[in-house]
Amino acid sequence: MSELLVSTARRKEVLKHMILQLHKGTAPATVRTQLVRTLGQVPYDEVVEVEQELISEGLPVEEVLKLCDLHSQALKGTITLERARQAPAGHPVDTFKQENKALRVELKALDGLYDDLRKAASDAERQELLSQVRERFNALSDVEKHYSRKENLLFPFLEKHGITGPSTVMWGKDDQVRELIKAAIDALQTGPLNRDDAEGLLAPVLKPASDAIDEMIFKEEQILLPMALDTLTEEEWHAVYNQSVEIGFCLYDPTERWMAAERAAAPQRQNEKITFPSGSMTPQELNAVLTSLPFDLTFVDKDDRVRFFTQGAERIFVRSRAVLGRKVQLCHPPKSVHVVQQILDDFRAGRESRAPFWIDFKGKFIHIEYVALRDEAGEYLGTLEITQDLTEKRQLAGEQRLLQYGRCGKKAGI
Repeated sequence: MSELLVSTARRKEVLKHMILQLHKGTAPATVRTQLVRTLGQVPYDEVVEVEQELISEGLPVEEVLKLCDLHSQALKGTITLERARQAPAGHPVDTFKQENKALRVELKALDGLYDDLRKAASDAERQELLSQVRERFNALSDVEKHYSRKENLLFPFLEKHGITGPSTVMWGKDDQVRELIKAAIDALQTGPLNRDDAEGLLAPVLKPASDAIDEMIFKEEQILLPMALDTLTEEEWHAVYNQSVEIGFCLYDPTERWMAAERAAAPQRQNEKITFPSGSMTPQELNAVLTSLPFDLTFVDKDDRVRFFTQGAERIFVRSRAVLGRKVQLCHPPKSVHVVQQILDDFRAGRESRAPFWIDFKGKFIHIEYVALRDEAGEYLGTLEITQDLTEKRQLAGEQRLLQYGRCGKKAGI
């Protein structure tokens, strides 16, 4: 045991020395070579411990934050996950990894679009490619929910166990990624770009944003998530799981339920009652009512984020829980965003309270109405989208007064 402790302490001292070399200007590739030669591989948990020790010994957090990506570059290929535990399907760590997988799909698509942009022969081709790049970055902005769950659900539990490095360093890197994504989206909204403008956008704006997301995926999967699996208790993971849906998911809707957390939460929910001015129901009863409605509901809160939608058997427009917590403007194609924004602005300002539309969709007559929700004082609470398939109801005639089961389009009794 004493030999193991000495070995661990020795590895950490060497790793600490190597990280300090980065801060003195040594190239990451040189440090990586020295690490491999000296240590071979580094256990994932020791990386966090060393960074945390350096901060406690006086290395400024800002300095660690500034060179965090250099740490990753130096450590790539040296971190071992040999001792890492595996998360079961539906577990919060499994969900984080599935989201990272979806993010990688977007990043790979962007790499291809960057190459195509460099080769674009005409302005028209370039504008079409830039439009596709913008759609990919709109999708990547969904990473906000991934980071928010990590910061607000995972980090507090790590801090309870004395692990403060991730919340002081990684949260700062998350904020940098947010800023880079915002800068990329803002730049892509400036209008038509010629060849020089597009080239000027790629290297300084677009590529740094997508690279930063990729770097964060590495940090999470190689260091943060394995360490969190080792640290949090089963009850703490239950809390993370049960609160995750409140924040929402990133480009992925968990289809697997983590039954351990579901069973733990079930006794608490059985006797709950939600009280309304006109009565009360259990969550199970309320869900049954909402899923039985002959129309679809989607609720967007006062900050323009999608917070709820009904899950009827035959939804008109497909929704997945990955949309929860997302800005509603990003759920619409660019050509219609200005209409959505006008409705929200008019509702928020009190100029309007309803906005109806009707369209032909796949041979069906679809009625869509947006309704402003306000409290008793008239304060804006959000917007409710009500979508109905009125195809059969438009064909009704006469009356149906006698009991007759079946679809409403069938011939009615008298």
